[in-house]
Amino acid sequence: MTDIGSLLWEAATLMLTGMCVVFAFLTILVYLVQLMSKLLPVELPPKQALAVQKVQNPDQTTMQPQIIAAISAAVKLHREKNK
Repeated sequence: MTDIGSLLWEAATLMLTGMCVVFAFLTILVYLVQLMSKLLPVELPPKQALAVQKVQNPDQTTMQPQIIAAISAAVKLHREKNK
């Protein structure tokens, strides 16, 4: 039977080896991600598509007068109630 000291020494060696391998892998991964972010351009949406969307949906930015009147009346009632 092997003594406990050699088993503990072997376990510690295996643990440290594993920790070093994981640390090295994560370090390399961080540097590769940084390099990739510098090499690849940032993708921006095309400006033409944004302009087309704004022209196609003008009704979404304007409100009907009845809705504005209803909201104003509700705010007025709320303020009067909570004085």
